[in-house]
Amino acid sequence: MSAINSFESHKIAFFSTQPYDRTFFNKYNKEFKFNLDFYETQLNPQTVVLIENASIVCVFVNDIVNEQVIKQLGEKNIKIIALRCAGFNNVDLEAAKKYGIKVCRVPAYSPQAVAEHAMAMILTLNRKTHKAYNRVREQNFALNGLLGFDLFGKTIGIIGTGNIGKAFAKIALGFGCKVLAYDIVTNNEMIKDGVSFVGLEEIFNSSDIISLHCPLNDQTKHVINTTSISFMKENVMIINTSRGGLIETSSVIDGLKEGKIGYLGIDVYEQEEKLFFRDLSEDIIQDDNIQRLMSFPNVLVTAHQAFFTNEALTQIALVTFNNIKSLLEENDIENKAALLV
Repeated sequence: MSAINSFESHKIAFFSTQPYDRTFFNKYNKEFKFNLDFYETQLNPQTVVLIENASIVCVFVNDIVNEQVIKQLGEKNIKIIALRCAGFNNVDLEAAKKYGIKVCRVPAYSPQAVAEHAMAMILTLNRKTHKAYNRVREQNFALNGLLGFDLFGKTIGIIGTGNIGKAFAKIALGFGCKVLAYDIVTNNEMIKDGVSFVGLEEIFNSSDIISLHCPLNDQTKHVINTTSISFMKENVMIINTSRGGLIETSSVIDGLKEGKIGYLGIDVYEQEEKLFFRDLSEDIIQDDNIQRLMSFPNVLVTAHQAFFTNEALTQIALVTFNNIKSLLEENDIENKAALLV
């Protein structure tokens, strides 16, 4: 691709950036020649003032892009809000329409990255490799407390069969699991592979492991709650690599305390914007729920790293830049799933 000089006049303000964001976006910007500004801070009503002479903002999962923020973006002549992620529940799309701002996203960067992390969490919780690693480093070679189970033959229930859910299903089938799936639309290709599409209650009733791969919206918020947990098998394993709001945290804590939930693996958390992507090792964390979750020996928490592979970050950068390029040149994006407004 040849560089397009006109893009040098377009400044992109990036929020919630980490060193790896700078590395990958700077690397692939050589093809586009945009003017890039990086801010470590979250985009919110107080930080909008940082934007100077930009026409585009690039945001991530925990940036606040509500009507108050979007109104200020409009006043600053921002033309495009580019999400460098798939989820968009943090963006008020109606407000964006109202103020004439285009919104685009990266609908698929590396489904395999998130799907593989979900399986890694299952294997870690089951075989307790994280505990074994620490134990052996302390010269403790005993096996007591490390008992797991054969994944082969177990029933895995998948809620949400988009690109990530579909990739995860293939992995689960490869382990010899029986795979059940729930989505508002059935996938014939997955059915041919051996996946059974069932109702949501059947997922809860029959699954040894439940993995969440659906977007967060009014219908899916707190899909894991006191009622749904009551339908589940004893000692069920719940994995969430999608959005924190899919799980009602207080209900899951109760389920863990009662022994109903045998294992919990979360890469996302409902209040993660106050915690994740930061080094808080010297701080007193005020969030009692996350502290309680981390106190359980059968809970594994990772800090929104499921997407974090070289392949995924490469695609995120390239797709984000190409989305912006298409909107600037044609006011449209060929991949309709990428254009939200």
